[in-house]
Amino acid sequence: MSSEALFVGLISGTSMDGVDAALARFDAQGLPETVRCATFPYPALLRARLIEAIAPTARLTLHEFGTLDVDVGRHFADAALALLHEAGVHARTITAIGSHGQTIRHHPSPPTPYSLQVGCGATIAARTGITTVADFRRLDVACGGEGAPLVPPFHAACLGSAHEDRIIVNIGGITNLTLIPQASDTATLGFDTGPGNCLMDEWIARHRGAGFDEEGAWAAAGSVIPELLDALLAHAYFVQTPPKSTGRELFNLAFLEQTIATVQGSEATFDAADVQSTLCELTVESLARSIEAHVPVRRASIYVCGGGARNTELMTRLARRLAPRTVLDTDALGIDAGYIEALAFAWYAQRRLAEAPTLLTTRVAPRALCLGVVHAPCGARES
Repeated sequence: MSSEALFVGLISGTSMDGVDAALARFDAQGLPETVRCATFPYPALLRARLIEAIAPTARLTLHEFGTLDVDVGRHFADAALALLHEAGVHARTITAIGSHGQTIRHHPSPPTPYSLQVGCGATIAARTGITTVADFRRLDVACGGEGAPLVPPFHAACLGSAHEDRIIVNIGGITNLTLIPQASDTATLGFDTGPGNCLMDEWIARHRGAGFDEEGAWAAAGSVIPELLDALLAHAYFVQTPPKSTGRELFNLAFLEQTIATVQGSEATFDAADVQSTLCELTVESLARSIEAHVPVRRASIYVCGGGARNTELMTRLARRLAPRTVLDTDALGIDAGYIEALAFAWYAQRRLAEAPTLLTTRVAPRALCLGVVHAPCGARES
């Protein structure tokens, strides 16, 4: 493999707004240099099908699941090709694509744990002509892990410091954190802390028809409802001990509606902007409590990535709640806060082709695993 091999990373997270794509060049030490990044929104009909598929009561037929898997794979492939076109890079120069896909159900709990993504890797390889590494989560789940979050090893490899302890916080639909002690070669502590943007996005979509709360302006216009916040934080997930992971299966509009009903009987009782403000505070408070309860390092600097890093109100509240710790976004470390997860799966693809295992934390003990299934393009030999 070239010491400056080019890889593409693709992911659509729990916000399900589109495909984040990153083109990266890796040096001889396996560290990435970002060449170009972009987001390619889902077509409205495809996103509607995905939203329907993740509903708690969803019952997809085999045909519906199969066609969704292929159609999402086609969109991922087209995102990769569009990114390369924008960058002026030919597909034949790309070593591989690392594609996370789109999670539609995450259930890592015994006795039958699983994590299910759509976005067919074989379709991506065939459509792009580029070797594609996909299906990263299921081996980790099969070996006793949570299958999520998978970004902590990437955070540790690329965002660590010999001079300070760091906590990397990824706020997508769900929030996760990674503790990176300075000069440490131990397994990285990483887990989902609870909702990130998912509840705020769903609430503003219902009441204002917007895809997200830009800069947190609507949340800033409201006031936190203390009794509702307390009821939301009473969910059992928040007191579980890591490793742990979660998703829209737990934190969705049904959960919010049920909680509102236990507090006041009807969502109409509360001002919608006040509920949005409370959901913003839920993201902040659940993260802060997770740090206080499970992160042994007290003076770590905090670096935020994901869509939440662009939410001004959320970042302001985080800085206030987590003071005196420093709270910045990962742009300060030289990596675009919006595309760290996409870069992570380019990194995982690079490691998979190099047959380099990654140290992951399971429920039993840290375990080194080589994640991802390799799909060779048409006319090439499968590896």
